[in-house]
Amino acid sequence: MKTLRALAHRPQTLWLRRALFQVHLWTGLGASLYILVICLSGSAIVYRHEMDLALCPRIILVPPSGARLSDAQLAAAAVSAARRRPFPGARSTARVEVRAPRVPGAAVEVWYFQRGVRLERLLDPYTGRDLGDALACEPVFVTRLANLHDDLLGGRTGRTVNGAGAVLVLLMCLTGAVIWWPGVSRWRRSLTLRSHVPWRRFIWDLHSFLGAWLLVPTLMWAASGIYLGFPGGFSALEESLITHGGRGTADAIDVFTDWLARLHFGRSFGPWVKLLWLLMGLTPVAMLVTGTIMWWNRVLRRSIGRSGALLPATATAAPASTQPADTAR
Repeated sequence: MKTLRALAHRPQTLWLRRALFQVHLWTGLGASLYILVICLSGSAIVYRHEMDLALCPRIILVPPSGARLSDAQLAAAAVSAARRRPFPGARSTARVEVRAPRVPGAAVEVWYFQRGVRLERLLDPYTGRDLGDALACEPVFVTRLANLHDDLLGGRTGRTVNGAGAVLVLLMCLTGAVIWWPGVSRWRRSLTLRSHVPWRRFIWDLHSFLGAWLLVPTLMWAASGIYLGFPGGFSALEESLITHGGRGTADAIDVFTDWLARLHFGRSFGPWVKLLWLLMGLTPVAMLVTGTIMWWNRVLRRSIGRSGALLPATATAAPASTQPADTAR
């Protein structure tokens, strides 16, 4: 009870918080390169589809042949096409979305969504006939960029390492949330950013401010990254739940994992969400920079200062009382 009271009102006095600070600090430093690569590549491939269309478009013009099918009829035709001749990534159970043609008179684009994967096909808007893949090709650098984000260019092994990295990010989120918590009397102030403070304090506040506001999306990215990195473990869990819960449980799991993967990439919710995902995906880079500066202030600068105290007496050094205080504590 005493510990809970201290956590609520004076968390800075708890040894557990100080221990979690060390876990957060060294996990962040150890995973810094991984976080940098994942954030930059992930923000870029939010616009993977746009890059493909701009650099390698495929536009098929379809001559009119009767009345144009409605979107509902086209969606039904797309599901029927997947059932008759399944192509990679599309199943008859996939959710289907009909898109407007890119230019007048062009074939209609249909998107299949299945377990977070989006497959894009072209349909004849008058007959519903499948006309093939919506993209003629994908530039090599775009594919490499996506592979860098998905599996660190290492195939199955890289995907597993990516899942382990997502576990580290999840650990950083949880420890960071405990470290951020300032107590019930000050938590609202910690959601704002003050500018008229010493620069070391501003760096600390900026790091905490960004972490607090981005905690939920970062937790989502970490959890979905674990799912995408260890699909076999989730499949085993799904089979176990199906055995005990039946088909309804399986359907609920499919919906959950589908949404988890779609949220991870953010490419299925329109241009404003893509822009938001791009900006939020870059923000952890700012947290990495501020965290590194804080590490310098709290650890390296003090260590260098202690080493200076061991210099011979003939060495010139400023008195300890003149050194700047660590205002980022």
